[in-house]
Amino acid sequence: MKRIHFFLIIAVSILLSACSFLGEVNNSIDYVNQATDHINKLNTFAEEAPQLLQNAANDVAVQKELETKLVNLKQDIENFIKINDVPSIAKDLHQELVVKNEQLLDEINQVLQDGHLALDKLENSQIFTTVNEVTNLLNRIENLGQ
Repeated sequence: MKRIHFFLIIAVSILLSACSFLGEVNNSIDYVNQATDHINKLNTFAEEAPQLLQNAANDVAVQKELETKLVNLKQDIENFIKINDVPSIAKDLHQELVVKNEQLLDEINQVLQDGHLALDKLENSQIFTTVNEVTNLLNRIENLGQ
């Protein structure tokens, strides 16, 4: 009878460990997807913005479009920074991403004065450089899922 209890306790322990492991794997996959989506949005902005910036000087509609993209990007960055459910395997990498995103957020706030885009400040900002630095972390994020 004691053996049955002992084996039952061991079996339950193993099952709980496996569930915990699977939960961590699922959290890792979810995080990789969130971080990848976020970086892809940053990358898309970095690809589209130079042309928009060039055209915005002569076209108020394009300037508004660029402003809207920056405001949306700012919201996306704020949401990414708020992520709390980071798997332990990604803690250090997530912290690097948060630091870069906070830097990017500061840069966006500098070019959005009173909620409006200051084209001259955007042209002279480090936003594109910072986005490129964040994008370089994508390979490390993708390796978390493996």
